[in-house]
Amino acid sequence: MTRQVDFDHHSALCTEDPVAYYESFREGCPVGRTTAHGGYVYTTRYADVVRVARDDATFSSSRAAAGRDRVAIVIPSGPGLEQYPIELDPPDSTGYRDLINPLLTPDAVERLRPMIARHATRVVDAFVELGSADFVRDLTNPLPAAVTLDWLGFPEEDWAPLAGPIHDIFAAPADSDRARRGAEGLVHMERRIRELVRLRREEPADDAVSFLVARRRPDGEPFGEDELVSVIGLLIAGGVDTTTSLTGSVLVHLSRNPDQRRRLIESPDLLDTATEEFLRAFAPSQSMARTALADAEVGGCPVRAGERVLIPWVAANHDPAVFPDPAEIRLDRDATRHLSFGIGTHRCAGAHLARAMFREMITQVLTRLPDFRVLEEGLVAYPTRGNQSGWDAIPAVFTPGPRRGTPSSSGAPAAFQQAVPFDVVITAAEAVADGVLALTLAAPDGEALPAWAPGAHLEFRLPSGRIRQYSLCGDPEDRASYRVAVLREDGGRGGSAELHDLARAGVTVTVKGPRNHFPLVSAEDYLFLAGGIGITPILAMVRAAARDGAPLRAVYGGRSRSSMAFGDELVEHAGEHAELLPQDEHGLPDLDAVLGSAGPGTAIYCCGPAGMIEAVERACARLGVGDRLHIERFAAGDDLEVAFDPAGNTAFDVHLARSGRTVRVREDQRIIEAVREAVPGLSYDCEKGYCGACETRVLAGTPEHRDSLLTPEERESGRTMMICVGRSTSPRLVLDL
Repeated sequence: MTRQVDFDHHSALCTEDPVAYYESFREGCPVGRTTAHGGYVYTTRYADVVRVARDDATFSSSRAAAGRDRVAIVIPSGPGLEQYPIELDPPDSTGYRDLINPLLTPDAVERLRPMIARHATRVVDAFVELGSADFVRDLTNPLPAAVTLDWLGFPEEDWAPLAGPIHDIFAAPADSDRARRGAEGLVHMERRIRELVRLRREEPADDAVSFLVARRRPDGEPFGEDELVSVIGLLIAGGVDTTTSLTGSVLVHLSRNPDQRRRLIESPDLLDTATEEFLRAFAPSQSMARTALADAEVGGCPVRAGERVLIPWVAANHDPAVFPDPAEIRLDRDATRHLSFGIGTHRCAGAHLARAMFREMITQVLTRLPDFRVLEEGLVAYPTRGNQSGWDAIPAVFTPGPRRGTPSSSGAPAAFQQAVPFDVVITAAEAVADGVLALTLAAPDGEALPAWAPGAHLEFRLPSGRIRQYSLCGDPEDRASYRVAVLREDGGRGGSAELHDLARAGVTVTVKGPRNHFPLVSAEDYLFLAGGIGITPILAMVRAAARDGAPLRAVYGGRSRSSMAFGDELVEHAGEHAELLPQDEHGLPDLDAVLGSAGPGTAIYCCGPAGMIEAVERACARLGVGDRLHIERFAAGDDLEVAFDPAGNTAFDVHLARSGRTVRVREDQRIIEAVREAVPGLSYDCEKGYCGACETRVLAGTPEHRDSLLTPEERESGRTMMICVGRSTSPRLVLDL
C-alpha cells in the first residue's frame, strides 16, 4: 500500500509557488496518495500526466464515474453546468467534439482575426488616453468575453453579465459571497443560452450558435436543447477566463522582465515561439482530474477503481525530463510539447482561438503601451492556484497614447502579423563546404518574395512533416531569391538529411516566414563571431554593416577550412577585418583577447554551436560586456522526435469511412494534407506528432507510426494513429473520418 502523503494542491504553500511545490514532490515522491479533499492520487511527472490524460478507458472524465452530480474533472468537485464533450468519455464525447471542431479549425479562426482586432482596438481605445488601467478589468477580461460571445451570437448587452460570473468563480475564495454570486450568474447564463438556441432555431444568423443548432447527428436528428446548452456553456467558459489568465500572467512577467519585453518589441516575429513558452510557464488551467474505472498503476503507485487522480498540467510543463531548466522562461524555446491545452481526446478544441486572442492583446500592449509598468503593490492574485491560475487585478501605468478607431482588416502592425506558409521552388543546390548545401529559392510564379532583414530565418515544412529553421544568408536587397545553407547531420533526427536528399532544381518546398529573432541593431561598430554553420546569419549581417560603412570585425572559426562555408564571401564583404580561424590550423580563438577589442559602443553578435556560445557568454560576463551581446542558438533538438528515413515513403490510399470518399496520399504528402479538404472540421494543432489533437481511429490497414506519443502497445495494436506525421505500410488505410 502506498503511504499517505501530506499533499494539497490548494494549500497556501502550493499557491505561493506551484512550480517549486510540485518539484519537491517530483524529486521525493512523484506519485502518491493524499487524504486532502476526500482523498486522491496525485502525479507530478510529464509521462504520468500524459498516460492518465490519454487513457480514457481506464481514467474517466465523466460525472457518473465519479459518482456525483458536480464537476468531476477538477479536485475538489464544484457546481456548474455539465459541459459536453469535456465531461464525457469516448465514444460518447466524439459526436460533440465533431460538432464544435469545424468552428475552431485554424482556417476558421483565421477568418475571425479581423473581428478580434476590431474588439481589441475598441477595448484599448477606451483607456489608452488615460495613462493607467487595470489590465484585468479593462483588457484581459472584456476582450475574450466580447470575442467569444460576439462569435457565438450573443448581443452586446449580454457580454459582461455572462462573462462576469465565470471570472468570479475563479477569482473569489470558495464559499464567499462573490463565489455564490458567480454560481447564481451561471443560472442566468444557462437561461440566456436556452433563449438564444430557441431564437436561432427560428431565426438563423451568421454566428456560431446558428451553426450548432443547424448541425445534425449521423442519424440525421438534430441535437437537443440540453445538449446544445452544455456545449455552448463549455465554449463560453473555455473562451473567457482562460485567455484572461494567460494574458494577465504574461503582462505581469513582461513588466518584471523589461529585457524580454524589449526583445519582443524589437523582434515581433519571436512572438510565435514565445506564445508557446508563455503557455508552458503560465498554464491557465493548472490541473484537472480523472476517476479510475478499474484498478491500475501509475508511476509505480497502485490506483484503486473509483479513486480520483490529479493530473497537473503545471507540473508536467515544468518537468526537466522534457523541458531543460524549466523555471527559466526562454522566448526562443521550442515549448510546443506543453500540456496547457491538455492532451488526447479532450485536448482543448479552442487552442487556435485562444492563441489568436492572446496574440492580439499582447500586440496591442507592445505597440500601443510599450512602456507599461504593473504596480506590484496593487496586484491581486486568485486565492488558490490549485485548479486555475490568474489575476483578479493588474493595475498598470503607461504613457498615454492616441485612440485608433476602427482598425484595418489586417489588424496588427505589419511586423506583428503572423506569418503564413507559402511555396518556394529550389532553383539551385550547391555544395559550399564539407556536408553543407546552399539552396537558392524563388517564388513559383517568379514574383518578388517577402522582404527580410539580416538575422531572419525561414521555417521549412518538409514532406515528412518535420519542421526545421534555417537562417537566410543571401542579400536582403535581392527580392527575387532566398538563400539558405544546410549542414547535413547524419547522426541527427533526420531533418537536414531529408532536405539534402530532396534538394534539386525544380523541387517545391513549403516555408513560413521570414521571421527574425536575431535582428541587427544600430551601433557605433560591430564584432561578429561565427562558428561553423553559424556563419549563415552572420554573413548577412556583415554584408549589411559593410554596405552601410559601419566599422566591423568578423571572426569565423570552424573545424577545418574545408568545413567553413562562405569564407570567401565573408572576406569579400569585410576585407581585412575578416579573420578565418580553422581550428586545425590556429586552435581555439582567444575569446578574452577578441572580446577585449570591443569598444564601449560595440554590438557583439555571436552564432554557432552551443559550446561556443556558452564560452562567449562566460567571457562577456568576465569582461563586463554581456549587455551588448546578441546571440542566436541553434534550435534545440527535440530528443523525443522519432527519426525515420523519408526516402522509403510510398504512395497509398486513405478511405474515409464516414464520408465514403477515398483520397490518394503521395510520397511527398502527409495524410493530414490529403484529407484536410475532404474533412473541413479536421482537428489538428502541433503537426509534429505529439499533441494528440489529430489522433484518428484506424479501421483497416497497417499504419506506420512516426509520432512520439503512442506507447509501444498502442503502436502494436494499430488501432489509432497521428495523421499529421504517420503513414501506411499497406496500400490502403481505412480511417474513422
